Amino acid sequence: MGWVIAEGARPSVAVAGSRDRFPVRRVFCVGRNYAEHAREMGHDEREPPFFFGKAAEALIEDAKVPYPPMTRDLHHEVELVVAIAAEAFDLTADRTRPCIFGYAVGVDLTRRDLQAEAKKLARPWHLSKSWIGAAPIGPIVPAAHIGHPRVGAIWLDVDGKRRQQGDLAAMIWSVEEIIAHLSRYDRLLPGDLIFTGTPAGVGPLHPGDRVRAGIEGLPLLEFTIVEPL
Repeated sequence: MGWVIAEGARPSVAVAGSRDRFPVRRVFCVGRNYAEHAREMGHDEREPPFFFGKAAEALIEDAKVPYPPMTRDLHHEVELVVAIAAEAFDLTADRTRPCIFGYAVGVDLTRRDLQAEAKKLARPWHLSKSWIGAAPIGPIVPAAHIGHPRVGAIWLDVDGKRRQQGDLAAMIWSVEEIIAHLSRYDRLLPGDLIFTGTPAGVGPLHPGDRVRAGIEGLPLLEFTIVEPL
């Protein structure tokens, strides 16, 4: 499998248009950052941002993504991913852009049945969100080449049928606000990635499903769910 892990090195992600790779340190994810998705999950969209994490080893660039063990309800969540290139600590939103290296399309895979059980028992979400292969990701496009996308279509298809459709402008908390909020709790470091939330329409995936995910102006992310290893 084409895991994003080089022996003896930190996990990394391809940089679009070059042979460079972006070494990954930590992966943060924002929960319920689109109003329609918050409502479909039964929550009020006016909540402050909250975060969970995935291991850096969860990242995968391969065209084949194994269906994970210990679940019967794997879900897709397409997201704009932000790559951090400079330290950010206790920043205001208007000071965050110089910290951004670039952007990519990512999919936050979720073992929804495990997550539902964890919520019911007031336990951590970690095993529902983080395993090797839990975060398919496309190449990172430097902000120097694309600017800072804040408006534009975000979508995901399964076997050619549209499942998720939204616009980056519908984020409850902007990229700048997300970075500023996180930076008050911890020092963001070069190599950190932030998955910024998903629009409505999340749903199940099964072995054999072909996934195409896109954000306007960024390279497509395409993969197929295959049988467990």
